[in-house]
Amino acid sequence: MLDLHRLMLLREVKLRGSMTAAARELSYSHSAISQQLAQLERETGVVLLERVGRNVQLTTAGEELVRNTHAIMAAVERAESDLATSHRHPRGVLRVAAFATISRNVLPTAMVELAQTHPGIEIRLRLAAPEAAAVLLTSRQVDAVLTDTYPGVEQLSSGGLHVTTLGTDPVRGYLPDPSSDGDIERVRDVRWTMEPPSAASAQWAVRVCRERGFEPLIAHESTDLLFHVRMVERGLAAAFLPDMAVREFSSGLVPSNWLPTDQHRSMHLVVREGSEGHPATVAFRVAVMNALRVFGH
Repeated sequence: MLDLHRLMLLREVKLRGSMTAAARELSYSHSAISQQLAQLERETGVVLLERVGRNVQLTTAGEELVRNTHAIMAAVERAESDLATSHRHPRGVLRVAAFATISRNVLPTAMVELAQTHPGIEIRLRLAAPEAAAVLLTSRQVDAVLTDTYPGVEQLSSGGLHVTTLGTDPVRGYLPDPSSDGDIERVRDVRWTMEPPSAASAQWAVRVCRERGFEPLIAHESTDLLFHVRMVERGLAAAFLPDMAVREFSSGLVPSNWLPTDQHRSMHLVVREGSEGHPATVAFRVAVMNALRVFGH
């Protein structure tokens, strides 16, 4: 019989891209993981890993085994969820990773509701960018992720994950000098502040600018949306800002009428497939959706 722990180690190597990275993330030694995976190869009777330079990659058989592991883990998650429904009231610890604006604005309200309606549930929250949060979820370091997506940018992978869309948040463009609104020649020279290039928000923003006929001059990069707001307020840079962030910082900024005003980011709750029916997950999802309605999303 295949050892579930070893299957998860192989899956971790696939997720992390190398045995070294998997060992570092799991606080194992490289040799310990190597020995466990060698044992897995003996159990299966096939080669699962092959050396490429100084690294290893999964063979075709290894890739297939990881795909089957997704299904096995979904079945385990579903069994745990079914067992949890035997309790009269939802209980337990739910580890959540979430992006900053929803953590500051929505989650405190949701957590207050949960404390009142389901005191047996304990939420343990950590802030994480969407890209990092997805890895935390698939490697079972958190149980749920609150993340966002932008129009036209690669959407969430559904492999082994269950995604629930909770609401939307308008995103508008703001110029440092409102008098330049609609003047393409002046807008071409405007400096912009955006999130790092790997962020979906930055990729979306660049595409929007190009569709308006100019290449944005990205002078500043930061994941801190308060920094973006302050740069626009001081007339130092332009930015695309979600309504949630503008309201949070009580900013009196007026959005551009020339840049798109009908764009939204979508907010999602992502859990591992099979765990979407866990009573604690269901209660958390309901509380977050109620809190989003309070904030008009």
